[in-house]
Amino acid sequence: MNHHWTDPLGRTKTRRQMLKESSAGFGGLALSWMLGREALADKASSASPLAVREGHHTPRAKRVIFLFMHGGPSQVDTFDHKPLLDRDDGKKLPFPKPRIVSGATGNLLRSPWKFRPRGESGIPVSDLFPEVGGQVDDLCVINSIYGSNSRHGGALLELHTGSDTFVRPSMGSWICYGLGSENDDLPGFITICPTLGHGGVNAWSSSFLPAHYQGTPVGYTSVPADKAKIPYISNQHTPAGIQRIELDLLRDMNEKQLRHLGKDTDLESRIGSFELAYRMQTAAPEVQDISGESEATKKLYGLDKNNTKNFGRQCLMARRFAEAGVRFIQCTHSYKWDQHGNLRKDHARNAAEVDKPIAGLLQDLKQRGLLQDTLVVWGGEFGRTPTSQGSRDGRDHSPHGFSMWMAGGGVRGGLRFGKTDDYGYYAVENKVHFHDLHATILHLMGLDHKRLTYRYAGRDFRLTDIHGRVVNEIIS
Repeated sequence: MNHHWTDPLGRTKTRRQMLKESSAGFGGLALSWMLGREALADKASSASPLAVREGHHTPRAKRVIFLFMHGGPSQVDTFDHKPLLDRDDGKKLPFPKPRIVSGATGNLLRSPWKFRPRGESGIPVSDLFPEVGGQVDDLCVINSIYGSNSRHGGALLELHTGSDTFVRPSMGSWICYGLGSENDDLPGFITICPTLGHGGVNAWSSSFLPAHYQGTPVGYTSVPADKAKIPYISNQHTPAGIQRIELDLLRDMNEKQLRHLGKDTDLESRIGSFELAYRMQTAAPEVQDISGESEATKKLYGLDKNNTKNFGRQCLMARRFAEAGVRFIQCTHSYKWDQHGNLRKDHARNAAEVDKPIAGLLQDLKQRGLLQDTLVVWGGEFGRTPTSQGSRDGRDHSPHGFSMWMAGGGVRGGLRFGKTDDYGYYAVENKVHFHDLHATILHLMGLDHKRLTYRYAGRDFRLTDIHGRVVNEIIS
């Protein structure tokens, strides 16, 4: 059967003629896609690599605050209520345990904490998180997260970089690479009191991306938050005018070397770091100084209590950095959530340290009009088993199905998405791998995870590697 079409000039064409004459257009479409894919890379290599850049589509969020609970909170004790686990406490798990486990576990262990429906949405949240439970209508609780590694180091890197095997750029670095920074006088990616274990600096590394996109640590795990400052931020010995002359000379020397070497992203980044450090002398102290915050605000974050003031200050600083235009901010509660034993005591202590600060952050962002374009992400590198460990007061690592939540930034509040099995061991419905989580975070930031690539060692790399899907069901 020979179909005919009429072209814009009124000429009759057969299907074969139409395909033959339009084939060049298919090549044009492919070329257009390839050029679009390379546009971000071209802009990123411009004179201002951290300049604000447009993403691939209209963003729902402008910035990310990641609240990382290092060690692995237990989903069946926090945000994934399992009535059958209560009923069958002490019984044998009625299906096989994973082939590879972190350690030996016993029979089923009910949660020591009650779950209650919270907010208008009625999402069940355990008594460990009464304050966060009060904000549940702004949360999208994902009960079906899963990863590939049951060891802290591999799982932590998979959550942060998409790979549990190789050194890869972190998601904060990818986001800064794609979008730049909204403040020329501050880093685009800041991590507050990060852990130095289980992957350490690789969790905020830019890896093979240009060093402009590396995370800047503010303090470390062992440093109290009120002592965590960007170091060497002021120079008491050299006036700013003299510093400027010295930096101009240094820049001239480096640029001369750059012209000799040709393309050298390490040297370009070093030049940029000197200039940024000079500008930060004015901007950073102001952001880090919380003396102007009201007593009500400090109390909202729990700065008036000994057990909440440390993480509370991290959360308050995250809000201040977000207001100042930092693109990606991470707060780390480290390394406390690894309860192979002492579950009742230590999970209760951990939750009490972060519950009020996190709820305060959500409320503060919301009342300032920042929550709508700030994506807040909460979670650990994996969850924990519903079976017991130790003397029935501990749980082992489990990457097979656990809970994380997001708020603001275009996600649907008051939503409980995905399911684990009846006991909370495996994700079984609407499963969300770390790759899917990353794809969704990038999408909300206006970036297509398949198009955000960087060519290195002869291959185009991306945060999601060759995997990942956007979880459109959780987007408002």
